[in-house]
Amino acid sequence: MKLNRIDLRAGLGDIRAALPRGTSDTAAAAATVATLVADVRERGASAVLDATEKFDGVRPPTLRVPASVIAEALQSMDPAVRAALTESISRARLGHQAQMPVETVTEIAVGAVVGQRWVPVRRVGLYVPGGLALYPSSVVMNVVPAQVAGVDGIAVTSPPQRSTGWPDGNVLAACALLGIDEVYAAGGAQAIALLGYGAVDTDGTVIDGVDVITGPGNVYVTAAKRLLRGTVAIDSEAGPTEIAVIADDSANPVHVAADLISQAEHDPLASSVLITTSETLAAQVDAELTVRVPATKHAARVAEALSGRQSATVLVSSIDDAVAVADAYAAEHLEIQTVDAAAVAARIRNAGAIFVGSYTPVSVGDYCAGSNHVLPTTGSARFSSGLNVTTFLKSLQVVTYDAGALREVADHVLVLSKAEDLPAHGEAVSARFES
Repeated sequence: MKLNRIDLRAGLGDIRAALPRGTSDTAAAAATVATLVADVRERGASAVLDATEKFDGVRPPTLRVPASVIAEALQSMDPAVRAALTESISRARLGHQAQMPVETVTEIAVGAVVGQRWVPVRRVGLYVPGGLALYPSSVVMNVVPAQVAGVDGIAVTSPPQRSTGWPDGNVLAACALLGIDEVYAAGGAQAIALLGYGAVDTDGTVIDGVDVITGPGNVYVTAAKRLLRGTVAIDSEAGPTEIAVIADDSANPVHVAADLISQAEHDPLASSVLITTSETLAAQVDAELTVRVPATKHAARVAEALSGRQSATVLVSSIDDAVAVADAYAAEHLEIQTVDAAAVAARIRNAGAIFVGSYTPVSVGDYCAGSNHVLPTTGSARFSSGLNVTTFLKSLQVVTYDAGALREVADHVLVLSKAEDLPAHGEAVSARFES
């Protein structure tokens, strides 16, 4: 198998136009799901269950998963999977605790103080996909930063499986490991609408709407999040997954090929991009792909992703150009497999997460690195960050002035309020000194 080739060794030119990119038409999907989202707002649980029966082929008796079902999922969980998730939780908690911002108090002048407080939102809704693959790891990545932030109300929703009528057993067990007992059997756009608007369950239980919705999903989930933005906050609009690898002739082609395949197995629309200064390495990677793709479990899916227009090898003349290409591409996952990889990584501005060195594959970040795997896609790493503790926090400015401090700045407030033709603003200050 040979990746598409893009040769930029003669000059970078319009980099973004030259680079491959996976696409998904969120705008078109939004038009499709708008009626469904409106139906959930109007009819609540009945609309969610009708859509679940239509799209997932199953209609659970209630949206909320019974506590007994969650407990049974944990009890019957494979001990090795439980141990792996426990380790993932431990590492994620350590990594996210380090993200907590520090509250500050700044004395602007004598008697004038501005404080910066960080407070968690009241309630969040966390979406865990359940389509081509099942993701108990996404439970960890969504729940842990919310818990570290101090969120009181955490609801998880995930599509019910036809085999049981409830979400995947490992997803439920991961919720149990994290102490989450509010889990809903709903997927797709209807689940996002449920989280945003709330509903009354079939047994009369009130499902409160949330303040923030996070978690990856397909284009319809993303479209629903776009429609709900403003009613709630969202983490990002996730597109198909992507990996870029900067590699020079020191890189091991086996490692590079294996990593490109690892992300391609997510989705036929996934993007795998090699950025290299070495034509020899590019050929060696192609040779490895030829051997490894047919041998992997999801060979057809991987081959479709790697042969698609969204995947390619980009040849560049220098590491400087490789960095420029990587920043223009702004990959969800960026690996650096070069001489002095740490120094190259330090030069990167745009990426969801950076994986440094030959022994830091993206897959360790997916599960056990202590980082988060919910990351910006489709170039949005140019202006947004991966899921983290601050996604669930609000910054509050607390301002305290005494009489002397206000008097000191009063004339400036009066001048500026007059300049903006808002004289009552100035009068609110001068009134305090009339006597």
